[in-house]
Amino acid sequence: MQKQNAILTAAIKPSKNDAMETQVYHQLNMSEKCNVEVPSKILLVDDEKEFVQTLSERLRMRDMGTAVVYDGNSALAQIQRDEPEVMIIDLKMPGIDGMELLKQVKQTCPRIQVIVMTGHGSEQDKKKCMDLGAFSYMQKPVDINLLSESLKKAYKKIKAVE
Repeated sequence: MQKQNAILTAAIKPSKNDAMETQVYHQLNMSEKCNVEVPSKILLVDDEKEFVQTLSERLRMRDMGTAVVYDGNSALAQIQRDEPEVMIIDLKMPGIDGMELLKQVKQTCPRIQVIVMTGHGSEQDKKKCMDLGAFSYMQKPVDINLLSESLKKAYKKIKAVE
């Protein structure tokens, strides 16, 4: 584990059964966290590796802690290890798709707020996701400022329940 400018970084090696590559956590050091109105544990789930890594970096620049996985099965395993506050999930992924992942997450961990972000969605998909309990639904490419605002609102909802 290395400390880099208030960000703790730890590489986690997947088991032989995981279909993904190495997971990397980027979580803020809470004693040095500047902005207490943003989530510190966001799980990003998308099979577009370059996109999700860039998104992770941009969120960390806004004092948000992130972890990245590339498929639904890895997301479910990650939730068991360390439950996030908020998830950002893609709809179209190999294996468990985003719709099924959303359904399972809301059944097992209803406290987690889920933002669905997709480049291939429809109004019907949006309605179904919202009916399944998604916090919000966004189309790619997403404006980082709009996403940041949605994350802040999701975090505020979590804190209101605690």
